[in-house]
Amino acid sequence: MASEEIVNRVAQKAGDYEELFKSCAQGTLFALQEEFNLESSLVLKAATVMPGIALRGETCGAVIGSLMALGMLYGREKPEEQEGFLRALKAARKFCRAFEKEFGSLMCNDIHPSLLGRAYNLADPAEAEAFEKAGGYKICRTPPEKAARIVAEIILASQR
Repeated sequence: MASEEIVNRVAQKAGDYEELFKSCAQGTLFALQEEFNLESSLVLKAATVMPGIALRGETCGAVIGSLMALGMLYGREKPEEQEGFLRALKAARKFCRAFEKEFGSLMCNDIHPSLLGRAYNLADPAEAEAFEKAGGYKICRTPPEKAARIVAEIILASQR
């Protein structure tokens, strides 16, 4: 299958899963897990608390889910495996640079205004309701889609 088809498919899934899970971290991670055979329900479960780092407006969950997938693929399994550590960090830095170039930041509170006109405190029930009424989950599918696309491109480039 052509790389472009894979990249497009994983990006589409990440956006769809963002809307399904209502979690950019889990949506992005799940799409990448499916596409690149990184299945682990425990890792997906761990990502539950990661959107905007526990809805605090901090690091975007699409970033966290992407970094988790890269760690699953390239990371070390034992503390002494320095090669895996460095390999994973190289991929992670490449991802972060590309994501930040696209959105200007890795932080939810900085990304929301560019997509939705303002930041939302999703930990506050009234703000979360306003976010949903504003179409937030549909609009916020963009960061997971782009994040999954970047990760897929990194993975596919390493396989050439």
